Amino acid sequence: MAVISETPGEILATYPVVIIGGGACGLTAALAARDAGVEVLVIERDPAPRGTTAMSTGLVPAAGTPDQLAAGIADSPVTLADDILRKAKGGDPAIARKLAEESAATVTWLRDAHGVPFSLVTGFLYPGHSVMRMMGTPNRTGEELMAALQSACTTAGVDILTDATAADLVTDADRRVTAVIVTRPDGAREAIGCAALILACSGFGGNADMVAHHIPDITGAVFHGHPGNKGDAIAWGQALGAATADMDAYQGHGGLAHGHGIPILWPLIMEGGFQVNRLGQRFSNEALGYSEQAAKIIAQPEKQAISIFDARLHQLMLGFDDYRDALAAGAVVEAADAPALAAATGLPEAALAASIADVAAMTRGERPCPFGRDFTGKPELAPPWRAARVTGALFHTQGGLVVDGEARVLGSDGRPLPNLFAGGGAARGVSGAGAAGYIAGNGLLTATGFGRLAGRAAALQTGGRL
Repeated sequence: MAVISETPGEILATYPVVIIGGGACGLTAALAARDAGVEVLVIERDPAPRGTTAMSTGLVPAAGTPDQLAAGIADSPVTLADDILRKAKGGDPAIARKLAEESAATVTWLRDAHGVPFSLVTGFLYPGHSVMRMMGTPNRTGEELMAALQSACTTAGVDILTDATAADLVTDADRRVTAVIVTRPDGAREAIGCAALILACSGFGGNADMVAHHIPDITGAVFHGHPGNKGDAIAWGQALGAATADMDAYQGHGGLAHGHGIPILWPLIMEGGFQVNRLGQRFSNEALGYSEQAAKIIAQPEKQAISIFDARLHQLMLGFDDYRDALAAGAVVEAADAPALAAATGLPEAALAASIADVAAMTRGERPCPFGRDFTGKPELAPPWRAARVTGALFHTQGGLVVDGEARVLGSDGRPLPNLFAGGGAARGVSGAGAAGYIAGNGLLTATGFGRLAGRAAALQTGGRL
């Protein structure tokens, strides 16, 4: 992957806007550009657009939506931005506020103008959010979201070039990108001209060297993301003099089913479930967030934990495709009582029984949690028990190219590069540094928000009209 000054061979085609990456960010950007009246090409390395989004729950936080109003939920962009910044303790406040301000407009535009079937997720509150504001498709899967976005792009007349890996960028002396060189499965190289380029090819979670350099505390964790996350966008940007920030930021997950690669999602923790290590002992405040929990699990014996819950939480989790997949894969065990649960999980019986008793006492308010978690206000867990062995995972990185409120990539001097835009994992997110700043949906907030901003701004720069 390089930045070069001359186009090798002829230009195959030229588009006003070219987008590298066909995940949620890339397809959202493409829809925004088409709405502004310009032709757009999405370059995608896979046979079909999927990206990291397809491996997620596909949930996008949005503040001040009609859905919230109908449900009697008071929310605003200010509240969403405050929630993001309270957890992040860093990052760029102006960008967090901008994305919060755009959030409701973005999801309602995708739904009303392009048929993406978003609705409000109710029944539980994700960590870090002060109100219910997650918007998702009916089955709450990223695959479903990607299918809806791809269908919308087809209807809108977006050109998508699949099985094409962006290899090099061609630039002029003013750092303006003039073409993208792609490689095809047969080794052929093709040049595609552009007036503006949007980098939507995610972060660097799949680049072990970059992860070890920038995020050493998650080194050795399972990477549960798209294999194309190699840091190409960051490398291109840096070669053009772009600034980067928060390179140690990432979304981890403390609930990837061990040996199965299926996320056991966090509602079961937020509604009263808990985790123990292989010694049968709790080791953290699980409710602080699933992202920071990943590194805590990696630090435990065998890099594993066991999530423990009951029939009530089992029923709650049946609403998620991922959980049903985990059941089908045999990742969840059931036991009538604590001794049977110890036998099923291989945990020390006495230690497990003590942990269960401790959580019950904390739920009743009889003793404080040594890690600061408040279990009160939730029903006391009761047999029959359910449990899943999990490990800590790296889902995607959150640091990247610094962009402004129009998703324009900024140089180290703070000025925008001539025609380069970025979003999603390619851009610096809103999670601040490390893992602890991530709250649910930050990834897709930046993917859809920056995608729409980038698509619109790139189109306007190349002759489009809103």
